[in-house]
Amino acid sequence: MTVTETRLGGASSALGPPVVDRLRRPLHDVRISVTDRCNFRCTYCMPREVFGPDYQFLRRDEILSFEEISRLAALFARLGARKFRITGGEPLLRKRIDRLVKMLSGIEGADLALTTNGVLLPDQAEALAVAGLERVTISLDSLEDHVHRQMGDTTAPVDSVLAGISAAERAGLTPIKINTVVRRDCNESAILDLVRHFRGSGHIVRFIEFMDVGMTNGWSLGEVVPADEILARIGEVYPIEPIDANYPGEVARRYRLLDGSGEFGIVASVTRPFCGGCTRARLSTDGQLFTCLFASQGLDLRGPLRADADDDELLAIIAGRWQSRNDRYSELRSKATVEIPRIEMSYIGG
Repeated sequence: MTVTETRLGGASSALGPPVVDRLRRPLHDVRISVTDRCNFRCTYCMPREVFGPDYQFLRRDEILSFEEISRLAALFARLGARKFRITGGEPLLRKRIDRLVKMLSGIEGADLALTTNGVLLPDQAEALAVAGLERVTISLDSLEDHVHRQMGDTTAPVDSVLAGISAAERAGLTPIKINTVVRRDCNESAILDLVRHFRGSGHIVRFIEFMDVGMTNGWSLGEVVPADEILARIGEVYPIEPIDANYPGEVARRYRLLDGSGEFGIVASVTRPFCGGCTRARLSTDGQLFTCLFASQGLDLRGPLRADADDDELLAIIAGRWQSRNDRYSELRSKATVEIPRIEMSYIGG
């Protein structure tokens, strides 16, 4: 395999052929968590009773530097990764995140996006776009202020998120995806509200079944609003039809409104598991490699990285882990698997 030399501090790299795991799933997507901190305390992700004032977040020296992240991202590209997503925590809390974006934008042919709660975007969207960011995904669980504040456990109003969406649109970070976690008896009304609100905007709402990520969000199957119910609610008002995935391994099933006013997606990890097509790796804030959202533990990359391992050594470590991968948590989900310890979503970025 011929590649461009990768150097610490730069992300220039030729894209290589994908490495595949034991189930023949290629490495295609990498989610990069840049901070374990967040300015929200969403009940399904970072409940305040756990992530309160006394919670011990990572120290600065434990967190990967931008140069380290950039180097690892370039190595993932050499193993076939094409899509890179910057996440957290809330990634816009990381100082000068536009600097990392500029580094990662140097990966030849890579698709680069960022996931955020949106409230810091008005001050950062333009700089992120100039640095090379292509798109953003913004979390919004309701257009009703009291529901939004309750689910996000935040004082930030809905208008602050909508302002972030507008800022991203002005900066050209489009199409914007709106992520909405749907939880029984919390925000079912948001399903139609959000479809109505974003019709004709070009933005794509993605409804996400409440998932048993981590061990602190109080998940129960009874609080899951299944994909079939979400589709039924929308279909009662708007004629819809399924549309093809944008690429193999896309986690959201896509649908369009027949009047041509827009599309939406559903991420149904609980009722329609998509493990068979999963192509996603996750790099934690402190340099752990995870091959499943529901993993119990990761593989340390920070150690060898800081012990001056060369690129070939790091490539062998990453490729070896991916080639041995056989994760299928959502397909195997049961009372037994639900009790297995799992890493918190805020640590590996969802």
